[in-house]
Amino acid sequence: MNAPVQSLAGLDLHAEIDRLRKARNAVILAHYYQEPAIQDLADFVGDSLDLSRKAADTPADVIAFCGVRFMAEVAKILSPEKIVVLPDMAAGCSLEDSCPPEQFARFRAAHPDHLSITYINCSAAVKAHSDIICTSSSAEKILSQLPIDQKIIFAPDKNLGAYFNRKTGRDMLLWPGACIVHEAFSETELLKLKARYPGAPVAAHPECPAYILDHADEVGSTRAILDFALSSPAQTIIVATEPHIIHQMEKAAPHKHFIGAPGADGNCNCNMCPYMAMNSIEKLYFALRDLTPRIELDEETRLSAKRPLDRMLEMASANVGQGDLGAKPVAGD
Repeated sequence: MNAPVQSLAGLDLHAEIDRLRKARNAVILAHYYQEPAIQDLADFVGDSLDLSRKAADTPADVIAFCGVRFMAEVAKILSPEKIVVLPDMAAGCSLEDSCPPEQFARFRAAHPDHLSITYINCSAAVKAHSDIICTSSSAEKILSQLPIDQKIIFAPDKNLGAYFNRKTGRDMLLWPGACIVHEAFSETELLKLKARYPGAPVAAHPECPAYILDHADEVGSTRAILDFALSSPAQTIIVATEPHIIHQMEKAAPHKHFIGAPGADGNCNCNMCPYMAMNSIEKLYFALRDLTPRIELDEETRLSAKRPLDRMLEMASANVGQGDLGAKPVAGD
């Protein structure tokens, strides 16, 4: 249990976090969706998998993951010898919540002829029931190495799966989960915003529903959205993902104008992830001080979850020529 906030009176939290970072030999990771203050003190800011891989390559003994629980679990899967702490263990994910491991296992058993490609936004237990993990940036390349007639379950994000169905011409069986942040965007309000800023391109995450993606000029992962925003000649860009990523855009391109895509009433905060917001500077301080809340995984689950992660990394780095697309079957574990 975290210590009460009132015990922090008089502390310089930034200085204390720096002191503990050194004393604990810790690396601090912050996802793009974290509040700006956390991003600014982190050692690395980025996408979830990229952060875990960077942390694994450091000599740190402790990983403080400012993100959500499934991200910290991935860090533990890749770095079992390191202590992994999450500032608030209640920082979950609507996609993870939508796919309970027991229900997913039963669903898989009911479709034994289907390969399971599972989005990384899920629990370690669900990963353990999967054949291949994917990220939003690796999914298309992974799919390109599977026969077009291969039966596939895609979980847990129905919007992401539908996007790749449309893009690849597949008919994957979709688990009915969705991200509450990306489902909050309003097509009507987005069209009003586009009318107010004619010519401003829209960059959207593929977790958004099709009615948002249909108006996007760029669809991609958080990293891809950031790269597009910085490289685009446009001076005003509309961003349809969790708006805290705009902090990195404004730091890198202060001369540009970045606008978060609106929710239903045009100006609500419903497009901010409530789970990401559970982390705070105060909770990060306590996590480093007490080395808790700590991510723990039993070795059987860790190894079972690592197999489809390793498979993803192998397939994502494969050299696949245009003539090889859809040519390589991948058997289930």
